[in-house]
Parts: sequence; C-alpha cells; structure tokens
Amino acid sequence: MSSLQYLGSTSDFLNLGPDAVVKMPKKVWGGNPNHELRNEENVTALKVERQIIESLGNHPRIVPYLGPYKQTGIKLAKADHGNLQAYIDNNNQHLATTLRWKWVLQAAEPIAYLHSQGVIHSDLRPENYLVHSAECDLWLCDFGGSMCEKLGLDGGHLPDDPFYDPRLPWESTPATDIFSLGSILYTIMTGHWPFRTGPAPRGAEKDAFMEEANKFFAAGQFPDISNVPGGKVIKGCWDHTYSSADEVVKAIRLEMARMSM
Repeated sequence: MSSLQYLGSTSDFLNLGPDAVVKMPKKVWGGNPNHELRNEENVTALKVERQIIESLGNHPRIVPYLGPYKQTGIKLAKADHGNLQAYIDNNNQHLATTLRWKWVLQAAEPIAYLHSQGVIHSDLRPENYLVHSAECDLWLCDFGGSMCEKLGLDGGHLPDDPFYDPRLPWESTPATDIFSLGSILYTIMTGHWPFRTGPAPRGAEKDAFMEEANKFFAAGQFPDISNVPGGKVIKGCWDHTYSSADEVVKAIRLEMARMSM
C-alpha cells in the first residue's frame, strides 16, 4: 500500500485501492524523548475513533466506516476531492453560492446527529470534513478526539482557534461543537477563517494567528457578518443563541427556504 498525502497529527493514511483508505496510528520518531507516550496516545486516539464511528452507524454525512484493519487501524471510504479546507483554499473564487449553502447545511447535519447519539466531536474545523462525489457532498471525519459519556470515551481534545470559544469551560459539551460550527459556516461562506483573509495559515504563522484569534473571541469580539450570507446563523452559533445543533440545522433550513433554495 502507498502512503497518501493526508496530514494527520496522530495518524497516517495508506491507499487501499480506488475507493478506500487505511488509517493507522502515526509512529513517532524514536529520538523524541516522549515517543513511547506519544505512540500510546496515537493508538488510543484510533481506538476511540473506532468505537465511536462503529456506534454511530451509517449516516450520509459521516465518512463510511469499512471495518477494522489489523490490530490498530481502521478502513474508511476515500473522498474524491480531499478535505473541505483544501478545497476552499484551491477553489474559492469558483464556488457557487448554492454550493456554499449546501455545505453549510451538510456541515451542521452530522453534528445534530452526533449529539442525538451522545457524541461530542470536539475537534470541528474545515479539515475534518471531506468533499466527495460529483456533487461535492460533505462527510464528517476524524473522531479520535471525540467524547461519548455513555461509552465511557473521552479523546481529551478541544478545537484549535478560531474554532474554539475561550469563554467556555475547558471541557467538551454540545456548546463546544456549536461554536465551532459558527466559524466553519463563516469559512464556507467567506472562503477564509474569522479574522483573516486568504488561505488558512500554516506553521509559525498559524500559531501567531491562533493566539490573536483567541484574544478576540475571549473579549467577545467577532468579525463583521453584516454582509455575509447566513450571518444571522453564524452569529447565533458564536453567541450561543442555539441550545442544540438541531436548532442550527432548522435555522439554516429556514434561511434556505426564505431564498427558495
């Protein structure tokens, strides 16, 4: 099997034919003084992901799970067009408004389903949605940092800025995901992250940006959304107007119906 150019922080991806990939725990460099602990953490993340994705079953907005692979890996369906962040970065000028609205709805739908099953994703960002099929539909992926109380699972992760609300307690709750959705919907509609223009930052630039975004959100300061399509829904996610992800889905559908979409 050949390696794929997917950049996972805890996992490596291998090609398993035209329609499937294998996700395996990333092997940490042996020269790292904490490599044994890091390797164990990466194995644990895949165990959490496998149990959660098996418990969720089939859903049209969740990447199809194709079963376990050997002792520590999982098999997943392959997305035709990579992740949503890269797709937006590479195609933003050519994305139709109708497609953006479809993505906004499809980004929120699996979160409502997860929460109905007692699962908090807790690492929502555009990179964790995959773009698939000729219609460019979305699949939610990457459940290694997720939490499910009824299964006794906690991936021990919280979203990175600007997809995390620093005003919230340091714990995974439905509000964690709903705030993240606000920033994801903003990114879909504008083509860039909150407080930024252009493609998503990388490396040291990303670290500096995340620190700046955290300060803005901690102070209750948000980007101007007065001219952003769906701005009312976006701001509602940031302001915690919605008590559930299902309310977010309903609000999006109302906006789309109002525009006859």
